[in-house]
Parts: sequence; C-alpha cells; structure tokens
Amino acid sequence: MDLTMLRQFAVVARLEHLSRAADELHVAQPALSRTIARLENELGTPLFDRANRLRLNPAGALFRGYVERALGELDAGRRAVAEATEQGSGSVRLAAENFLALTEPLAVFRRTHPAIEFALQQMPATEMARRLRAQDVDFCIASQPVPSAGLESAVLLDEAVSVVTPLDHPLAGRGSVTIDELADEPFVTARKGQWQRRLLDRLFTERGLTPRIVCESDEAGAIQELIRAGLGIGFNPETARRMVPDYPVAWLAVDHPECRRTLSLLWSAESRLPTAAQLMRTAIIGWDWTPGSE
Repeated sequence: MDLTMLRQFAVVARLEHLSRAADELHVAQPALSRTIARLENELGTPLFDRANRLRLNPAGALFRGYVERALGELDAGRRAVAEATEQGSGSVRLAAENFLALTEPLAVFRRTHPAIEFALQQMPATEMARRLRAQDVDFCIASQPVPSAGLESAVLLDEAVSVVTPLDHPLAGRGSVTIDELADEPFVTARKGQWQRRLLDRLFTERGLTPRIVCESDEAGAIQELIRAGLGIGFNPETARRMVPDYPVAWLAVDHPECRRTLSLLWSAESRLPTAAQLMRTAIIGWDWTPGSE
C-alpha cells in the first residue's frame, strides 16, 4: 500500500460514499473502487459493508483510526521541516462550528503575524475529537461539550443565551421568560447536532416539553432574518447581540441558570504543535472575550 491509496481510503471512509469521494479526490469512480479493492485485498479483509449503501465495517473503522493518525503524523512532519528550514513562517488549521465570535481575534492575529497562513474549516462538534486526534486540524473551537479523551482545552467564554423575538411579538416587552412560557411558541433554530438545537432540546426535555420547530437552518444569518420577519423565535448568544447591536429584534433573558453557551478551544494532547499554531493558541486564549470588548 502507498500514501495515495491511504489518502483515498481516508476520504472514502469519511464520506462513506464512492461518488462523492471521487469528486473530492478528482479521480474517476471506477479507479477509486479498484483502489479500495486492492487495499482490502492487501489487508485480507473487507473494510466496508456494501449492502444498501457503503458503510465502514468494524475492521474498516479500526483501520481508519490508524490511517488518520499516520497521515496526521506525516503532515506534522512536513510542516515541522518547512518551519525548521525557514520555508515560510508556518501555518495553522483551525476548525469551528461557526466563526461569528472569531472574526475580531483572527483579524488581529492576521495583522500581528501577516506571514503566517491559516486555514479555517467549519465543522460539527461531533467530528472534532476524531479530527484533532488524527491531526487533521490544530485546534477546534466548540460551543458544546466534546469528548475529552486525548484532548486538552481552555474555556474562552461563558455567556448567557437569550430568546430573540420579532419586535411586535407579545413577549417582546418582557424582561425575561421561563421555559414553560415558550412551550407553544414556534422556534426557528439550527439543525440537530448544533449547539443552539441541543440547548433548546435539553431545556425543553427536562420540563417534559417538546419544542415546536417551524424551521431548521445551518445559516445563523438566515435564522436571525426569519425571526425578524415574524416566522418564529429563537435562541441567540450575547456575542451575536454585540456583533449587531441595532438589529431590529427583541432580546429576552431566559429564567434558567443553564441557558448559557460555553466557548472552548480544544487541541490534541499528543500533537506537536508548530510555532505558528502555538502563537495562535496563545493569542486566542489571551484575547479579551468579555462581551463588549474588542
């Protein structure tokens, strides 16, 4: 087996779909199928179940972990050599659920270290632990708990989450509301797995309630616009209020001690971070995340 074979397997394993993997790799699907078949032949066992749809089997899942760690180590070595031989000033790979809270610290870091390249990737929290351990990324920023085995973390911000309503909503004049008072309200929210949706589901479930969801979206801007237009209400953190202070919606405190968001920076405990990544970690942790500061 060679590196090309392993890199192609890693993509197929991640997507569990041959045609999408072929598109991402810019190779023909029949050629990719032959590559996976050769790899399985060398290992002496199938790596995928092919009934109905392509799915990693237990052997494939086991092998995937080793492949991702090996590829991550090779990439880390390449970056370390480039840095040691002064082939540029280094690079950083950062993933986050969304980048709204990161625009200012990243802009300042860019101005302070203009020669450092960095790549940003939007990523669901469910992928973060695996991708960090595989060294696909240097850091992740999450707004919800991430399995911590093999990871280190630093809390960046703990902030209140409010209910946002249209200006003409019956609750708009209130200073605060309870979860019970929101039981029959239509919610515009993020898809399952995103922190806003998990918070909404958790707070309602503990009260024996089911949220009435009228729209799901991955676009924070679209959610805000739909709320403003009167289609429903939704949860939003104080960071969003600070970023657009004059946006025409009403903000109501939620009378619940756990209606909050905790923003954390995570990295692999075993990774050897290059100098550029260490500089960014220091800058992000040292940033004043207090609402209203810049």
